[in-house]
Parts: sequence; C-alpha cells; structure tokens
Amino acid sequence: MHSPRSSITLLVLNLAFSIGDARGWDNGWSAKNFKNIVTFGDSYTDENRLGYFINHKSAPPVGWEQPIGLSTSTGGLSWPRYASIYSNTTLYNYAVSGAVCSNQITPRWFSAIDAPFPDIANYELPAFLADSKYVSPNGTKFFTGTPDDTVYAIWIGTNDLGNNAFLTDSQTPGKTLTSYLDCVYATLDTLYHNGARSFILLNLAPLQLLPQYATPANGGLAATQYFPDKPANITEISWRMYEAVATVNAVYAYRTPFETVIQKRWPEAQVANFDVNGLITDMWSRPAEYLNGSAEANVKGYVNHCTLQGKNCTKEASPDSFLWYDELHPSEQADRVVAREFVGVMEGGSKWAKYWG
Repeated sequence: MHSPRSSITLLVLNLAFSIGDARGWDNGWSAKNFKNIVTFGDSYTDENRLGYFINHKSAPPVGWEQPIGLSTSTGGLSWPRYASIYSNTTLYNYAVSGAVCSNQITPRWFSAIDAPFPDIANYELPAFLADSKYVSPNGTKFFTGTPDDTVYAIWIGTNDLGNNAFLTDSQTPGKTLTSYLDCVYATLDTLYHNGARSFILLNLAPLQLLPQYATPANGGLAATQYFPDKPANITEISWRMYEAVATVNAVYAYRTPFETVIQKRWPEAQVANFDVNGLITDMWSRPAEYLNGSAEANVKGYVNHCTLQGKNCTKEASPDSFLWYDELHPSEQADRVVAREFVGVMEGGSKWAKYWG
C-alpha cells in the first residue's frame, strides 16, 4: 500500500511526464534562437581532438581553433558538424574519441598517449570552462555564447558500457551504472553554474545492434579491431549489452524529469531527452526510409573492413547504403539523420524528444 507521500510523488512525476510531452511547442526551444552548439562525448561526436593528443602528446591549448573534421569515425563529417551546418550555428566540439564520462569510474588506457583516454569530467568539461573564459591577446573572446543562444549536448556511454569497461567488469571497484549516470548529471551541474541554460541529453544508441556487439543473426562478429579478445559466446555479450543499454536509457527517461521538475536541480534551465536510441533502432528496422545509397540498404554489414590490428582497410561501395561505418560506429548517412533530428529537437517539437523546464 502506498503512503500518501509516495502517492503524491508519483502523481507529480506523472505530471512531469505529461509536461515533457507537451511543453516543446510553447517554451524557449526554437532552432532560430540558438547561435552556438557545445558538444561533449566520444568518437560518435569527436572531429579531431583525439588526433591532437596523439600528434602532440598533450592537450590542445586554451583557445584552440579546432578544424573541421573531414574524416571522423563515420568516414566523413560527424553529426555535430552537420547539425551546425543545418542550423547555421557555430560548433564548439569538446568530444574525444575513446572518452568515457569519468576515468574514476571506467578508466581505459590508450597506449598512443601513454595515459587513459581523456574523459568528460577531467578533460572535456575543464577544457570548455577554460575556453569559455579565454580572451586572446588582441582582446577577442574565444567563446561568444550566452545563456539564451547556446545549446549544450552530451552523448556519452558507448565506451562506458563497452569492453574494457562495464561489459567486461573492468570498472573501478564499487562503481555501478548509476555512477556513470551521476557523472552525466554532474556535468550538467557544472555547465549550469557556468551559465548554461539549454541542454540536450542523447541517450545510448542501440549498441546491441552494432556488428561489434550484435548476435550472429544480426551480423555480430567473433572479434573486431576494437574488441580483438572478445569472448566466444557472442550471443551472451549481445544480450548483456542490450540489458545494460535498456537499463540506462530507462533511468534517463525517468531521472531527467525528476531532476528538472521535481528536484528543480537547474532553475530556469530547459532540458531535452533526445531518444537517439529510438531513432537509430528505427533506421535499423526501416532502413529504406533513411539510407539513400545506390545499393540496397544494409544494416548488418558495414563500410570499412580492417584487420584485427586495424590495418589493410578496404571500403564497400555505396557507403550511404549502410547504417554502420565500421564495427562500432554509425555511417556518415546515419549521422546526417541524427544531425537532422537533433536540429528538430532544438526546434522544440521533435517526436524523438521530451522537454522539461
């Protein structure tokens, strides 16, 4: 039997969900209001920041003018670059390939820099904060965004939940999936206190459909360049990944309205949950509606084939016919769709999003 207090809490939470469904049309969400997009994440979002670490053995300096990434994890432009093009906004991209939310939770070593992959908590977020206050010697501000004209997006979790992290029980002892989620919401805290007021949280992609983690029936591979020591039972791997993704995304769906509406964690801020999982799952289920290459749509294969050492790569023809670029990453065409729908989320009425605040 529910206590009166718990019943009231459930009622308020249900109201928060109702508001989330309806508020997109009448609040501050409108793509024309935004002049800047600030992004945090991993290889799904990175343009060339990890490349700087590899080539210079150090982090980019404060006020680094990041060039457009012409050959990203998609084989071409990344979704945030397309989103900035589609919305005519300036992109400030702090994502780093290989990143997790926090190396205190799921550290992953990268031999090319003789250190863990730079993460959001200890690198990406501090890098943005430094840039947001940086003024060049000639007096020009590096970051020109204001609370009203800047949207902040976080898409993180592919590596946190993957091999050498939670999937293979490699997390720091005592850490759980809730620790990863706490890190995501703590990132919003810091951005909020720095002046951010519009947030878009992208949930986890359907990782269990990637060739690296899929079942054999869905094109799953015995080993990949990113997971060369994959256990033999790839069906078990796929279902374990599916369970983790479903759990995390369910928490995103409930926790965002709870933190925003009930806890009032970020007063006067607006937060959108972008169901990129649902979008990519729909691409997988109805590929002819999204993929536009000259060949038949392909959701089980991928474009770029390499050895387990990541060498001798060959590419399939008609890359826009594929959902996946390689074993772990969406294709450029998939990223165009994500970018288009992201701008729809910015507009305020996307069927793939819920809005609060």
